[in-house]
Amino acid sequence: MSTALQVTAFGLALLSALFLFLATCTDCWMVNADDSLEVSHKCRGLWRECVTNMQDGVRTCDQYDSILADHPVKIVVTRTLMITADVLAGLALATLVLGLDCITFLKEDPCVKLKMCYGAGVMLCAGSILGLIGSVWYAVDVYVERAMLVSHNIFLGVHYDFGWSCWLGMAGSMGCFVASVLLTCCLY
Repeated sequence: MSTALQVTAFGLALLSALFLFLATCTDCWMVNADDSLEVSHKCRGLWRECVTNMQDGVRTCDQYDSILADHPVKIVVTRTLMITADVLAGLALATLVLGLDCITFLKEDPCVKLKMCYGAGVMLCAGSILGLIGSVWYAVDVYVERAMLVSHNIFLGVHYDFGWSCWLGMAGSMGCFVASVLLTCCLY
């Protein structure tokens, strides 16, 4: 039972860490939802802004300025939280691989292997919380930005919704959290 639970938690943690990594690297955190002519599809991300022409499929991306340049707070905070979540999830996966019962590393000392699984669960929990805070921070900031424009009766013809990268970050964070619960609370 313990081995099956460990392997299940490892599979979920691996998939969720992949989601977190993809969310950090991809550039569709906000998507343009007001293009009624369906001429282009515009995505904003943490690293660049991309526009795809719907008629010929040509994609053009503009890189943001240097990483040291002044950026909006939502981009800086989300980058920091997501990168930290990625690092913690990667370390947790490495620790979990060494702590699995089916791996022959430290086979003669099961107590150490169990502590490694607990440690991986704690790191996954910390990474999931940081990833969730980063994803939700960005989503809330997008919502507040739109609400401020609407409350002041300012219509710029552009309306952004949450992109698939934002949802991917939230899903990866929740998956890491479930894997951490499996490893820290259910593993005996």
